[in-house]
Amino acid sequence: MKAFFHRKTHKPYRLSYIIYYLSFIIYHLLSTPTVSAQNAELDIAMRKLNMATIMTNIYYVDSVKVDKLVEDAINGMLSKLDPHSQYSNAKDTKRMNESLEGSFEGIGVQFNMLEDTLVVIQPVPKGPSERVGILAGDRIVSVNDTAIAGVKMSREEIMSRLRGPKDTKVKLGIVRQGVKDVSYFTVKRDKIPVNTLDAAYMVTPEIGLIRFSSFGQTTYNEVMAALDKLKQQGMTRLIIDMQQNGGGLLNVAAEIASQFLPKGDTIVYTRGRSVPSQVFISNGGHGWQEGKVAVLIDEYSASAAEILTGAIQDQDRGVVIGRRSFGKGLVQRPVDLPDGSMIRLTIARYYTPSGRCIQKPYTKGDKDGYSKDVINRYNKGELSNADSIHFPDSLRYKTRRLGRTVYGGGGIMPDYFIPLDTTKYTKYYRELSAKSLIINASLRNLDKNRKKLSKTWKDFESFKTEYEVPDDVVEHIFKEGEKQKITPKDEEERQQTIPQLKHILKAFTARDLWDMSEYFAIIYEDDPMVMKAVELLKE
Repeated sequence: MKAFFHRKTHKPYRLSYIIYYLSFIIYHLLSTPTVSAQNAELDIAMRKLNMATIMTNIYYVDSVKVDKLVEDAINGMLSKLDPHSQYSNAKDTKRMNESLEGSFEGIGVQFNMLEDTLVVIQPVPKGPSERVGILAGDRIVSVNDTAIAGVKMSREEIMSRLRGPKDTKVKLGIVRQGVKDVSYFTVKRDKIPVNTLDAAYMVTPEIGLIRFSSFGQTTYNEVMAALDKLKQQGMTRLIIDMQQNGGGLLNVAAEIASQFLPKGDTIVYTRGRSVPSQVFISNGGHGWQEGKVAVLIDEYSASAAEILTGAIQDQDRGVVIGRRSFGKGLVQRPVDLPDGSMIRLTIARYYTPSGRCIQKPYTKGDKDGYSKDVINRYNKGELSNADSIHFPDSLRYKTRRLGRTVYGGGGIMPDYFIPLDTTKYTKYYRELSAKSLIINASLRNLDKNRKKLSKTWKDFESFKTEYEVPDDVVEHIFKEGEKQKITPKDEEERQQTIPQLKHILKAFTARDLWDMSEYFAIIYEDDPMVMKAVELLKE
């Protein structure tokens, strides 16, 4: 046995540590201390897993990677559970945590790829790149003397070269319009904020709109700052846009809900087999207790977004507009593993104030079928026709104040249904967009005319009402499409596509001259959900 445990690789030692650490976590997370038979069964199961891995590592006919064996075992175990219990390796865990923590470490630029060259759209204000003089429109062509332009390098690899630990330095080669030679800048990496707030602007003189894409650690402060800003601009009614918001931290959703609900109102509660139930109660906040509220959701609004929506709907605090939300009513607990990887294990279900569990049905182990739910909804006509949605009477609930009927068992059903408009864009437009011809044309136009555009349009309001996208930009898109054999079916489709192109190009230009709020202010000018919200809030 001595030789057995003293091979040169020492992998059994490391493996045993991981297995026993995992067994310790699972034991204390899931076991019930009063049931000794279950504890003994769990102990035997952990020994089996440990022994199977060690024996495979030593005696299997071909060499194996121990870490891969362990990951496969964990994935195999979780794959038989619900669709949201999952394992992530150290790299994926770091990336996931960055989005929730609200920052990453890098050089601080917003960029896009124009063909195979990185073009700086905007340096992050007061960020490391801005501090050394990098400007919008600059092209980053090399990183630490390694060319990244013209070499077909993937976007992910470019980002990995630009990111790095705080206070480390990176040498960037910059090509700038009007400057003959390549300039070099040494940038000291720093913490770069990741904003979850996409937009905050006034739709009308009285109605404001905030849109956020997830619920991270910085989201509450971002939302509060946006509300304060809009109230100073005269906002008395509010649209909360959570379309395509995939959720995030439950406690952050509860904090934001407190800004809209009276003190003492239930926001959400959770129940699990082996963890204490939790009830989140509004503390009254200091954000938006009086003004009318409309919430926008769609089939990709999930988790924390559904918690906030469900609380506002169940407490009759506002009106919900859109399409039935995703339907994620399961709570995950992160389990950190020694190598930086993580298990996110479902430990409870959450319930809206009326008692609804909005988790949609699933079959354990069938993640593929679960992932196709939205496609199935589309095929059944649910996204285009509210009459295609059916709820059994057993899932009927009543709202807390007005006693309106709401349903559980699969997402939040809005009070006002807005169908998905599959005819909004022509097929010709969609094909041009799929080949990135529209975004590339916008980048070229801005790159060529940035100084002129910035000088001409000093403020967004005049830009919004007066700016017209030049015809030659649209014609260039058409010509590039022809080169790739993308053509309209007839002249009518071509003419229908022109205003669609000009609308999105104007929005892209607004985004690059200002920010995402201005982008959405253009995009949402004819959006049916926003228009319905404005109509209802004006009543």
